[in-house]
Amino acid sequence: MRISVRVIPRSNKSALEWEQGAIKARLKAPPVDGAANQALIELLAERLAVPRRAITIVRGTTSRQKTVEIEGVTVEEVERKIGQATT
Repeated sequence: MRISVRVIPRSNKSALEWEQGAIKARLKAPPVDGAANQALIELLAERLAVPRRAITIVRGTTSRQKTVEIEGVTVEEVERKIGQATT
């Protein structure tokens, strides 16, 4: 499954939000040397209960707008798991 992710680096805390069919990721990591990308993969893996190897950034590695492929989950599962975390 592929999903759009909007990344906001250098935030006060790392968090994921479900917003209009996409994910908004606030990350503590700076956008330097792939640190924000790694933090995004780790946060998604933890929140969705999938291994890190199941998550791949397929587009936008140097951009705030990314397309991420996540194996083993559906859009409904992502929405449910990330939606729960924000409440």
